[in-house]
Amino acid sequence: MNRRAFLNTFLAATGTASLADRADAAGLPKTKIKRIRYYRTPTDAAGRPNTRQPLFNQSTNVVLVETDSGLIGIGEGGSHDTMEQCAGLLIGQDPFRTDRLWQNMYRGYFYPAGREKVHALGALDVALWDLKGKALGVPVYQLLGGQSREYVECYSTGYPAQGTPKEVAKACVDAGFRAYRISTDTRGPIVDRFQNVKRVYELCQQVREGVGKDGSWCIDFHTELDMPDAVTLANLIEPLRPYFVEDLVRSENPGIYRTLRGQVKVPIAVGEQFGPKWEWNELIENHLIDYARATIPNVGGITEFQKIAGICETHYVGLIPHFTGPISEAAMVHCCAAFSGPALMEMVMGGTRPWPYLSNSYDLRNGKLWPNERPGLGVDVDTSQLQLLGDFTEAYSLTPMLMRPDGSLTNW
Repeated sequence: MNRRAFLNTFLAATGTASLADRADAAGLPKTKIKRIRYYRTPTDAAGRPNTRQPLFNQSTNVVLVETDSGLIGIGEGGSHDTMEQCAGLLIGQDPFRTDRLWQNMYRGYFYPAGREKVHALGALDVALWDLKGKALGVPVYQLLGGQSREYVECYSTGYPAQGTPKEVAKACVDAGFRAYRISTDTRGPIVDRFQNVKRVYELCQQVREGVGKDGSWCIDFHTELDMPDAVTLANLIEPLRPYFVEDLVRSENPGIYRTLRGQVKVPIAVGEQFGPKWEWNELIENHLIDYARATIPNVGGITEFQKIAGICETHYVGLIPHFTGPISEAAMVHCCAAFSGPALMEMVMGGTRPWPYLSNSYDLRNGKLWPNERPGLGVDVDTSQLQLLGDFTEAYSLTPMLMRPDGSLTNW
């Protein structure tokens, strides 16, 4: 008797359902995607009035994926043209085959999806996970392995307190945040490189004093510095023990961290600009960074984020996701809650920004994000406060899709 037959016999003898019955008991309905609606939000990722076309990689536009059984999943991101192309590949499909749908959207137009399209793809992928969680009546983190942590620690960018840098840093950690984050905050258009390094170093000294011996701080170089200045500043602040230093140099050439890694000792965090796993694997596998700034939907949603997280765990690299919007932040809570390695999430402005179209999003208390028991992402959207940008019901593809004999997708 093989192992599966033995297990099924054992389960039957003990009054427990067979594996097949247990799978059926999950209760996923036979359903197809029939409609995808895309909305513009009244506020952008910074919480400001959304009076202009958003940047694709900071889009807070909302997407709803609806099935013929009435299930609706919620996602966030993308732009109208990229959303329309990705949506056409989903209409008529089984919404629960998330990885297959991801592959279809990513490969579906011959050229691998660029970062703009991956952002829309990621928004739809998040909506599909939300939909699956709602279909099963469980939060998404239960579908990812359950909670590895009770809460997700946060650091605050632009903490909304008045006073000197020292006073604001102290207020931030006193509010429960794990770390206070600053940036080089370079004011242009002309920058004197020597004065700039001196100014930022002095700012870091004030912040270090403000957070105290038990507090943490971090800094984003914002890819603003030339390589020699990035190295100089990183080495100057090393004795101040930053939690991490982010984006030391421009992001176009990730391989430069092979050189940079040997010149600095501060913990390095990189990647809010990056997309799918192929943009990450060399940095992580060669341990050229300490923390991956992988975020949703930029990397392609929950499906792809989990694969990047697996590579990170393998190589002892932590996660410090970038904030992109309130629905995506809610999705990140589920992913980080199920990740067993180090995780620290960004919270913009202390999490106090208004999202009038959301009655539920993420749960922030005492500077920490807490998983909740609401089904799916736990997000509720009032579409009456949103502007409809697209209503997609037609299935189409401009290229044929090829499959292996087992039905899995391959390129053409």
